[in-house]
Amino acid sequence: MYWSFLFLAGAAAAQTPFSTPNWQGLFAAGSGVLESLKPTTDLAFDFSPSDVFSTRNGNGNSHTGDISFRYRLTGQNDWIGADSATNRVNITSTEPQDSTGLLESDLDSLWPNVSSQLHVTRLWTQYQGDVILNFTLANVADTAIELGALGLAIEMNNIFINRTADETMQDCVLLDPYIGLGAGYVQVTRLTGTGPDMVITPFGNLTKFEAWRFLPERNNPYYQQQTYEGNYAYEIYTKAYAEQEWNATTPWNTPTSAMISPGESISVALRFSATSSVDQIEDAVASNDVPVAVGIPGYVLPHDIVGSLYINSSEAIQSMTVSPENGLSVSARNETLSGAWQAYEVLPSQEAFGRTRLDITYASGRTQAIHYYITNTGPDTLQNAGNFLTTKQWYTNTSDPFHRAPSVISYDYSVGNYVLQDNRAWIAGISDEGGAGSFLAAGMKQFIYPSAGEVAKLEQMVNETVWGYLQISSGPQKYAVRKSLFFYQPSAVPGYQYNKSINWNGAWNEAAAYATDRAYDYVHVSALYWSLYHAGRTTPGILTLQTPLWYLNQSYNTVAYTFGTSANGAPNTGYGDDGLMGETVWSYLLDSLRIENLTAEATNMESLMRARQRVWASETDPFGSEMAWDSTGQEGVYLWSTYFNDSTTANKSLNSIRGYMPTVPHWAWNGNARRYWDFLYAGKIPQIERQIHHYGSGLNSLPLLASYRSNPQPGTLKSLYDLRVAFGGNMGPLSNVRQDGSTSLAMHSYPELLEWDPYSGDYGPNFSGMVMGAGTYLVDHPVFGMVSFGGNIVSNMNANGNGDVTVQPRDAVRRRIFIAPLGLYVTFSAGAVQEFTYEPSTGALTVSVGKAQVDQASNAINTIMNFEQTSSVLGSASVTLATSGLTMQQGGYLVNLPSNGTTTLTFSKTSN
Repeated sequence: MYWSFLFLAGAAAAQTPFSTPNWQGLFAAGSGVLESLKPTTDLAFDFSPSDVFSTRNGNGNSHTGDISFRYRLTGQNDWIGADSATNRVNITSTEPQDSTGLLESDLDSLWPNVSSQLHVTRLWTQYQGDVILNFTLANVADTAIELGALGLAIEMNNIFINRTADETMQDCVLLDPYIGLGAGYVQVTRLTGTGPDMVITPFGNLTKFEAWRFLPERNNPYYQQQTYEGNYAYEIYTKAYAEQEWNATTPWNTPTSAMISPGESISVALRFSATSSVDQIEDAVASNDVPVAVGIPGYVLPHDIVGSLYINSSEAIQSMTVSPENGLSVSARNETLSGAWQAYEVLPSQEAFGRTRLDITYASGRTQAIHYYITNTGPDTLQNAGNFLTTKQWYTNTSDPFHRAPSVISYDYSVGNYVLQDNRAWIAGISDEGGAGSFLAAGMKQFIYPSAGEVAKLEQMVNETVWGYLQISSGPQKYAVRKSLFFYQPSAVPGYQYNKSINWNGAWNEAAAYATDRAYDYVHVSALYWSLYHAGRTTPGILTLQTPLWYLNQSYNTVAYTFGTSANGAPNTGYGDDGLMGETVWSYLLDSLRIENLTAEATNMESLMRARQRVWASETDPFGSEMAWDSTGQEGVYLWSTYFNDSTTANKSLNSIRGYMPTVPHWAWNGNARRYWDFLYAGKIPQIERQIHHYGSGLNSLPLLASYRSNPQPGTLKSLYDLRVAFGGNMGPLSNVRQDGSTSLAMHSYPELLEWDPYSGDYGPNFSGMVMGAGTYLVDHPVFGMVSFGGNIVSNMNANGNGDVTVQPRDAVRRRIFIAPLGLYVTFSAGAVQEFTYEPSTGALTVSVGKAQVDQASNAINTIMNFEQTSSVLGSASVTLATSGLTMQQGGYLVNLPSNGTTTLTFSKTSN
């Protein structure tokens, strides 16, 4: 291969400004790395952290434009490593004479021990208005070189330190990868969620995205904090890491290296493109001639869902391979789609479970990796989890001095036992998210599929452990919830053997553990009560210790105390004016109060929620929490802002979620809301690290799903973007449940780990979000036609567009269906929708509902059906219930569930 380069003399003495039709920016003095990058559509905004560049421009600080690599000469075993960020010395740079060139640099002076073997140059240039970052590595040795690692650092302004909440929202971004080899990319989205945004795509087939590697900065005291997650590298070759640091894991993609013969070179390049909004990122990728994949319902595939995969590429597909090879099967569909789109059917293997990768090879040799996760069916997953939670995690040691028994307690999968001691007292103390997560999941499972045995244990836990110990049962603090039952104070529990191998420094003592001022803790307890109430109402006789109304009143009074005041007028809890994780259950509670004619309680609860919402409406950034920045308050802010008809504040929530929740063809990041600090508070491996399907996934799916149902144009690509993100988030929590039913709070994304954390931790809110949002949606996609999210289409219209569409729900719950062309949402309190049929020509809908064949859910003899037109998509037309003879009860229509077969309901569209 012919190689040449321009010898450049004279180091740059100052910053180098540049301008293209799409960008304005600065290259840093001396190093030539990227210091500033502003889109020409909004020059007031900078994707790069230019305002703090001077404070992090020392040795070891990585910037966009830095490169790291490992190589070895033929015959050697050891890898030689180099990183341009290690030693900040001035390098030789010049502005190229070519009209497209921006800055060219010779990097040899950075690594004298390397330059006699590898010569490295960097070229910044422009192409079609975009910025291109190109590196050329030339073999100047007399023997072949194996390049075993090659990474390009990506630094954007994800630094929240010393910024107010408003400044953070306006000035900062988040980065999310699609680790998809030759079709991979990095998306950079503003926290406003309103754009402009950025996508970084490969420029040339060699620049495949093999891994996303965290870049440590050992001398930066602000790095790896809750306000600064850190930076990552776009790794093109990873064999050297796979042989060393990553040798205990299975990487996302097959690790590779490149051979460079003497006198030859290789070049890799990235393209930086601006987009107007997050839903335009895929269009930008496609316009850069990079294949785009869209999976429906997403990339978490339960065994009984038939997935759809749509590929948009200008290149022909040469082959498809699956790893492991029995994970799934892919077949082309006989569908004619517009443009370059091609349709495929994806069937998960019944024997497969866990990570499965589909590699697509195109005519040019480019390979695209699409990452799936295969799970048990939704109902089986919930059933397995409920069983594990109430058997393996059922703690019965009544001699426990902390009064934690009986209870569903935290679990450590790596040792196969309870977590009875931890420096983070709440994990072992069945409170806070990290300790309450397990009983919350066990309770919310009963909301969907009540089990007599599980309900009996949860009733026992409530009446013997929660009421009276975790929750104060008398006096002025009645209904207050403690922050932990476990604590570290040897003098208070004489004879108890604390684990001496644990560093107890900073652990809560009894007074700190028994504090009742954390509003977040009240959601979990109230949800447990409400789930038992609902189980009692839908499955008569399943409760044995208390009546359904007792549990309902306990749930309500827990909420009332949360937002009440003490005798001196002080608030009972802190953070009550923040959105609280999982509080969507309170909308169910409010409905239940009305159904039970508890009017005074319902009125008071509504008043409490209205007061909070008024606070949010007055704030520019209404998403405060106990953290400096968070992705948890958006659920509650959207819920009550919508309830009180405040669309402005509700839209802030939606935009915020769009800024930190991506959709990409990778199950781990698809619909995964940004979370990276809760391993510190609930995990066994405590570190700052991008978390895979932590509870932000399930909870943040709820506003997006609700917003989609109210969209007057549900068939547009923009609205369907939200639905795709939402389904990724809502199905993500299925992946946290292992085959034996044990759960994990999240998966570790660092390539040296790639494992589910052993602690059950705070998985409960994630589970709650999943079961409160799961449903089956039928949509008319403008490119793909009729498709179903959460269900299987078993009959469809003919080639002329005539006929009907029949869908069998396959979501985890099977009680909620949404027909987007009608804007119609139909829900059931019990039972399971077996199938529904929609006739586009008339707008007619028939729904067949029967018993849910899971645990004692099958004992329900009737169900309450509600239907609502949540969207104005039909204009002046409306949908009415055509089935006659149904009686009203509990706020809806009473529908019998026959012991065999189904009951069929009919709806019709009527012009007004």
